[in-house]
Amino acid sequence: MKKKLVILTALVAAGAAFFVLGLDRFLSFDGMKAGLGQVTALRDQEPMLTAAVFFFAYVVVAALSLPGAAIMTLAAGAIFGLFWGTVIASVASSIGALVAFLAARTLFRDLVLQRFGDRLAAINRGVAAEGAFYLFTLRLVPAFPFFLINLLMGLTHMPAFTFYWVSQVGMLAGTVVYVNAGTELARLSSPAGILSPGLIVSFALLGLFPWLAKAGLAFWRRQQVYQRWRRPKQYDYNLVVIGAGAGGLVTSYIGAAVKAKVALIEARQMGGDCLNTGCVPSKALIRSAKLAHQMRHGDRYGLAPVNPAVSFRQVLGRVRAVIDAIAPHDSVERYEGLGVDVFKGYGTLVDPWTVEVTNDDGTIARLTTRSIVIATGSRPTVPALPGLEEVGCLTSDTLWAALERMDAPPRRLVVLGGGPIGCELSQALARLGSQVTIVEMAQQLLGREDPEVSEAARQALAAEGITVLTGYRALGCELTGDDKALLVEANGERHRLPFDAILCAVGRTPRLKGYGLEKLGIATDRIVVTNAYLETLYPNIYAVGDVAGPYQFTHTAAHQAWYAAVNALFGQVRKFKADYSVIPWVTFTDPEIARVGLNEREAMDRAIAYEVTRFELNELDRAITEGDAGGFIKVLTMPGKDRILGVTIVGAHAGEMLSEFVLAMRWRLGLGKILSTVHAYPTWMEAVKYTAGAWKKAHAPERLLTLLERYHAWRRRQA
Repeated sequence: MKKKLVILTALVAAGAAFFVLGLDRFLSFDGMKAGLGQVTALRDQEPMLTAAVFFFAYVVVAALSLPGAAIMTLAAGAIFGLFWGTVIASVASSIGALVAFLAARTLFRDLVLQRFGDRLAAINRGVAAEGAFYLFTLRLVPAFPFFLINLLMGLTHMPAFTFYWVSQVGMLAGTVVYVNAGTELARLSSPAGILSPGLIVSFALLGLFPWLAKAGLAFWRRQQVYQRWRRPKQYDYNLVVIGAGAGGLVTSYIGAAVKAKVALIEARQMGGDCLNTGCVPSKALIRSAKLAHQMRHGDRYGLAPVNPAVSFRQVLGRVRAVIDAIAPHDSVERYEGLGVDVFKGYGTLVDPWTVEVTNDDGTIARLTTRSIVIATGSRPTVPALPGLEEVGCLTSDTLWAALERMDAPPRRLVVLGGGPIGCELSQALARLGSQVTIVEMAQQLLGREDPEVSEAARQALAAEGITVLTGYRALGCELTGDDKALLVEANGERHRLPFDAILCAVGRTPRLKGYGLEKLGIATDRIVVTNAYLETLYPNIYAVGDVAGPYQFTHTAAHQAWYAAVNALFGQVRKFKADYSVIPWVTFTDPEIARVGLNEREAMDRAIAYEVTRFELNELDRAITEGDAGGFIKVLTMPGKDRILGVTIVGAHAGEMLSEFVLAMRWRLGLGKILSTVHAYPTWMEAVKYTAGAWKKAHAPERLLTLLERYHAWRRRQA
């Protein structure tokens, strides 16, 4: 801090001295012409000294961002000629710009990072990718204020050396023009004479050149990747989609809606994992389990508690009925009715425009298409644990068929993994009768959440008799006759956990193999590698959903599908970058855990300044009436402002309450706008308004309120 204060004081003092001493008159056009004779005479007597003093003065002017750099460039030409004037002015201006860049970085970057860290993070990602290109483009246009570039770039993570050499090269053209004009100073009546309309247009075109060159290079590269392939003379389809999960279905729907000819290929079940083995069956099971739990605790609602007679086959029958009720939304019949050609088979890329389909009946079809969207989804990850295969490990994919064959849930269930899937299924099956043990290698459940959120989940699960073992590493499984056990280790001690069934819920792995990606050279690094437009190596081949990342949510896959479909069908006119700035997610335990944007852990990791506003749900009338008064809403905002950076909700109906915050963040509506919105009473959504009210109370104008108190006291004393 002391160092920054010294630097700031020195810069302010130098700038003030410049104007107080009247030095600014020497950097005016008339002042420069008036003193030119004396400087020229000094140059003839002491050429090296004159060049050194001029060089130093130029560096100071540029470093302090003082007005007059253009005048000094003219003077360099007038005093030292075209060659040496260009050398001196070019190097001095670049060094001065570097000093200003470093000063801005030292003095202001930390402060700006604290206040605007989230925005600066996005800018820094762009600078890391193409910062040199953008800086070079700006340097080519002298009309753009260079001092502003110096200061703003200092706030980013651009390396100082990169800033220097790009500035040196980028400013050279403009420097030569000004220095050359300085050699003809006698004919100039003002600096305006340098930049004729023609020259201004030339500079503008020069500034556009890198963009045109970049576009041309990108076009050339796009054509290069296709060189070894023979393009069809015509196409069967505008769009072929591989995978009929959320991403593939929405992509196909959009394509059909805009009257494109679309083919949809699915090797397994329409609706993908979400409908058949994921979101839909798990939420149906959770609902039945919750009702059983409420019956056991009827005394909380003034009723006699009842131990429900759980018919497990009927519960699973209801799960199947729920799937069957939703399945028509994702069915072959519906999509064929929309105009989509649906192929039940396995799709493989043959070349960038051809997909070979091996149909379920054994026939093979080849489809040519202008664009392809890969939406092949993911599968449960099964770790390579010794003995795991022998004991018959279940996953979220195989669990449902196994449960349908049971008359009761597994008596002893071990769940590997304390993420959302593990926690949700553990609680549901425990409520239906299983003795559940969760084994998590990390030190907390739900590792992406704040510690207090994880602890709330742990307490809720433990209160229902679930054994939660965090910090435990699975070593392998033992099978002795019909006895099964998991061996784990924690703090140097080994433990044996007997079980009747083991569920692996440690994550999901994208489906990448067998689709021809390797043959085409499409990069895969745990996911299909895409750019911001969801394009792969081939600009006409896209990837969405779990196979593309960065999130593995049904709603994110549907979100990406819009970008992929629009870019694939209309990218020749305009393309859109996928936007992940506001992505919500919900863990459907009881209480629910919902989040959007930053939490405290992420904000601290990314050095983003924030304030916390908290509202306890035990203060909400609706929560009290329903007997679900546990939990809280926690909102992160920019310091001193009501702009929302992130929200975490723990409580009943957290997923529904989150939606208003998601809308506010998406359209940059602050807490003040939420507070001014009428919410029906008594509803859960009032909690959102009360959270906004808590922020407002914390930022009440105390001085104004003190004055108002005095005003009202004065009014009471008046007759």
